[in-house]
Amino acid sequence: MRHLLDSGLAERGEPSELAQWLAETGQPKFRAAQIRRWLAQGRAESVADMTDLPQSLRAGLGEAFQLWSMRVVRHDQAADGTEKLLLETFDGGRVECVLLRDGVRRSICVSSQVGCAMGCVFCASGLDGVERNLTRGEILEQMLQLQRLLPADERLSHIVMMGMGEPLANLDRVLAALGDASHKQGLGISPRRITISTVGLPPAIDRLVREQRNFQLAVSLHAPTDALRDELVPVNRKSGGLGEILAAADRYFEASGRRLTFEYVLLGDINDSADHARQLGALLKGRIALLNVIPYNPVAGLPYRTPSPETQRQFRELLEQAGVNVQFRQRKGDEINAACGQLRRSMARLTTIEPRGTA
Repeated sequence: MRHLLDSGLAERGEPSELAQWLAETGQPKFRAAQIRRWLAQGRAESVADMTDLPQSLRAGLGEAFQLWSMRVVRHDQAADGTEKLLLETFDGGRVECVLLRDGVRRSICVSSQVGCAMGCVFCASGLDGVERNLTRGEILEQMLQLQRLLPADERLSHIVMMGMGEPLANLDRVLAALGDASHKQGLGISPRRITISTVGLPPAIDRLVREQRNFQLAVSLHAPTDALRDELVPVNRKSGGLGEILAAADRYFEASGRRLTFEYVLLGDINDSADHARQLGALLKGRIALLNVIPYNPVAGLPYRTPSPETQRQFRELLEQAGVNVQFRQRKGDEINAACGQLRRSMARLTTIEPRGTA
């Protein structure tokens, strides 16, 4: 059965599967807009709840399309307000998505693939490789499932494509979903509040430049030299190394005017020395960018650990002395395995929890 969300949340140039089906069944064109409004709200439990549609249309629509294609395997909540969903796709794949509360901000972290092929040695997401790309509808469904966790008077404010998978390796579907998320007929989230996080695939970054997709770009470095990055992020060897990645990021900044963000997971005794800090400072010197340092969130079965508070303090001071605009990310949701890929691995044999709003 077709996934209704694969038709998107907003009217586009090309006729969608939904529009084609409505035409084939003799329905007026305005029905598409009605249905999309229900999709964007994300509050309907099933097609039957779309009460401004004729009963006959709801019956036919329910037979032809699925409203929700994934089931909630687990829903965990942390004391700091973080909530995480483990979702299972129609073919048995599992992905994670997270809702983070910070003051008035309601940010979500969404996956783009089942698994990941980038091979970052410290990351739980890629330990079993990549199974497949998620569809446009499956990416949107994560957003809507997280939106459903909010009370009616709250709305999502920020989206980060930083869950499982490499977004730039599934760029067609990611851009389609983010286009819906940013469209006024969709979720209405400004592009400046949408971030694509990537390990750095220069050809895909250049495509973002050509298509003038002015989302925020976050590039995960994790090492200040190619020698170390080759060990931590094996795809570095194929992507041209730090020089090519930074050059592509600079081109994106010149075209979009969006300040770049660089991500750096700090691993105890691996990439956290004073020399690493000085090398990283030299690498980023002169760039209008934010360096987001993330103390490692330990993953069961992996040998990496979180650096000591003193090491973190020294690392930060050396970067600030080099003139780098740096922030250390506050870890959220530790008790619910909020780092991407952790819950999927640790809960592979969980008993299913009945989802809210899954048909």
